[in-house]
Amino acid sequence: MTVATTDVLIVGAGPTGLVLAADLARRGVDALLVERADGLFPGSRGKGLQPRTQEVLYDLGVLDAIRAAGSEYPTMRMWEGAEPGEEWDMMERAEPSEQVPFANGWLIPQARTQEVLYARLRELGGEVRFGTELTGLAQDADGVTATFADGTTVGARYAVAADGGRSTVRGLLGIGMTGETVDPKPMLVADVRVTDDAPVPDTHWHVWPKAPGGTVAFCPLPSAPESGRVFQLLAQYADETARPDTSPAGVTELLAARTALSEEHVAEVLWASDFRARAALADRFREGRVFLAGDAAHVHSPAGGQGLNTSVQDAYNLSWKLAAVLAGAPGSLLDTYEEERIPVAAGILGVSTRIHRSATPVRRGGELRQLGIGYRESALSVETRAEPAEDALRAGDRAPDGRPGGIRLFDAFRGPHWTLLSVGTAGAALPPAGHPSVRAVTVPPYAAYGTGVFLVRPDGHVGWAGDSAQGAAEYLAGLGLGAGA
Repeated sequence: MTVATTDVLIVGAGPTGLVLAADLARRGVDALLVERADGLFPGSRGKGLQPRTQEVLYDLGVLDAIRAAGSEYPTMRMWEGAEPGEEWDMMERAEPSEQVPFANGWLIPQARTQEVLYARLRELGGEVRFGTELTGLAQDADGVTATFADGTTVGARYAVAADGGRSTVRGLLGIGMTGETVDPKPMLVADVRVTDDAPVPDTHWHVWPKAPGGTVAFCPLPSAPESGRVFQLLAQYADETARPDTSPAGVTELLAARTALSEEHVAEVLWASDFRARAALADRFREGRVFLAGDAAHVHSPAGGQGLNTSVQDAYNLSWKLAAVLAGAPGSLLDTYEEERIPVAAGILGVSTRIHRSATPVRRGGELRQLGIGYRESALSVETRAEPAEDALRAGDRAPDGRPGGIRLFDAFRGPHWTLLSVGTAGAALPPAGHPSVRAVTVPPYAAYGTGVFLVRPDGHVGWAGDSAQGAAEYLAGLGLGAGA
């Protein structure tokens, strides 16, 4: 017997599930977020937030906390044994601009990102039901029924799998993943607190490329002063048959054997795990009323820092569409989630795999910032201008920031609404007296947009573009968007 009901059941309280739950909460959607573990993930695994993800978190209202808890990426320092060597910058640094206010990746441990997102979810009235393991899933034309290990069941109108690369939901749905092993060599990742006199300054990301047994990278992690000096260890094993020892003693011995640290420099091993780098894409991102998002839909090599970022953007693409359909929009709107996100995930998998397999160090540049990701080929992208310039902003593109006429565009877009942006026109209105889910903003001509009228989606992409507002109302009507969209 179903003992609880909700509009959206989200399985997995990692970054994907937390972003999805928080965005649904601010849209007034009843969502239940469940997590098998007894608490949030404790490690640093996904430690980098790309510029596009920072824009998403700005919109969600958490970027100030994220910035306060993180730092810029440090310079790399190569080592041979106990001897420091060449220094170089793995990241191509960019200067912030009006259009791109967050120009570079931001270093912050995944656990801290999740704490910030969880706090925002609770601020919005949401919660996580920890210690809740999904064991069964059934669905019909009206909804989904989930069964849990404690014998309880939950009925939902929709469900989302955000439960990671070994997704229980994906397995229950019978959805396969197509992919490959990026590198057969096993890897170990761990968070390690070191002593104050450890010979690894916090100003550098330390790498031993010729260490005996395999390459080691040791990256300083932003942390509270009372936490001491914490680093993320990433170690590769040259022996493909090796079994990484993730015990505190095993991690300590590895550091002493391969780096300039001795066992006495290791104060505490906080968390450790092992893995083999894989790249895989789910055969589909939807089965009826159930959707896959994040690692449940695509698994990446850690090279390039793309996995967590792609996952957060999955959630942001899906959340507004679920809210709109629950408020009365046609169910076909949800078809565009898979249509838009599968090509993005496939492309990013290719990038991270190429970086991982490169024989020489790859400098991380613009393609990793994810600012160029767009949906021009989507059914939701309607371009009505006859001959826009070749480099013009088009329907499907990311809507840039800026301050034309003193109005900050990211602040105008911020929130669960659509934005009707009139640039260099007399002002646009949706006849007869506006639309309840659209905020109208008029600004003077602005180079990043040219002139025209743009309907900016709730996830910050241009949905419709025209020389005037003619056709905008029809576009929205075709999507069935109403006050709750």
